[in-house]
Amino acid sequence: MLILGVESSCDETGIALYDSEAGLLAHALHSQVAMHAEYGGVVPELASRDHIRRVVPLLRAALAQAGRSLAEVDAVAYTRGPGLSGALLVGCAFAEALALALDKPTIPVHHLEGHLLSPLLSADPPVFPFIALLVSGGHTQLMKVTGVGEYELLGETLDDAAGEAFDKSAKLLGLPYPGGALLSQLAERGDPEKYSLPRPMLHSADLNFSFSGLKTAVLTLVREQDEPLTDEFKADAARAFQEAIVEVLVKKSLKALKQTGLKRLVVAGGVGANRQLRAMLDDEAKRKRFRVHYPELAFCTDNGAMIALAGCLRLQAGSTAKPAGSFSVQPRWPLMQMTEKSS
Repeated sequence: MLILGVESSCDETGIALYDSEAGLLAHALHSQVAMHAEYGGVVPELASRDHIRRVVPLLRAALAQAGRSLAEVDAVAYTRGPGLSGALLVGCAFAEALALALDKPTIPVHHLEGHLLSPLLSADPPVFPFIALLVSGGHTQLMKVTGVGEYELLGETLDDAAGEAFDKSAKLLGLPYPGGALLSQLAERGDPEKYSLPRPMLHSADLNFSFSGLKTAVLTLVREQDEPLTDEFKADAARAFQEAIVEVLVKKSLKALKQTGLKRLVVAGGVGANRQLRAMLDDEAKRKRFRVHYPELAFCTDNGAMIALAGCLRLQAGSTAKPAGSFSVQPRWPLMQMTEKSS
């Protein structure tokens, strides 16, 4: 099967072609970061309009890269949610219209499932079952994954997600949009001994997270400084923040492995690209003899490849593609609502 994937949930437009036997054939991506930077964050209306401009050129680029034609496509997978409603509507409408014109079925995909399965695109893909740490701008969750569509929620954030805490703390430090990635880069130059910030819920009995208090601790630290903030302070504060959040993510992941008895951990989502998180997990994996898998860096952020893959795997797992022509989007859509197994 040749699956075309369409991603447009927020500020990246992604198109990809995935073959059930040959694997990923092509993916094309456009990021709107430069456009939104002027406003200090994503502007939903601008995001939607830009998806409209980009989706057809990206489709042509992906087809050319793969050396395939639209006539060879067997089904069109697209992100149904969660995400920005206007942005989702662009991708959904495009995918459904294209599939209707081609007389092909469509596969609505959950955005988080795409992230969760994205490490399967890597050169060293994980095998089921495994624990998944899903860390992105809007979500932080620990799940037990026994197969495609078989997810058990073990724990999640009670307030801010990890990526959200990165972005908000970066803004407090005066870093430009997108702040999370810049904060991580700045942290590499910081002194790990200079400041110590709290580790929220590190020792709680459950596997839940909470990061709003950590953000507040950064705000308190900033208010204690003289203005303007020095580059040295920003680097040290960024390091303290990252040390705290990474320790919580790692310890909770280890606890999930211990509770379930599993020996395989998958990390997915934008924060999965964080170098300190990867380094600490790699060290723990060597010490405690478990395997840890990450998506390729190109697939940590939103992309069409993960949507095409998820669509293909769902078909292989027995899900039925639907006839093209009618659709709805789900801006708010808990992953557990569409799984076969939930806690």
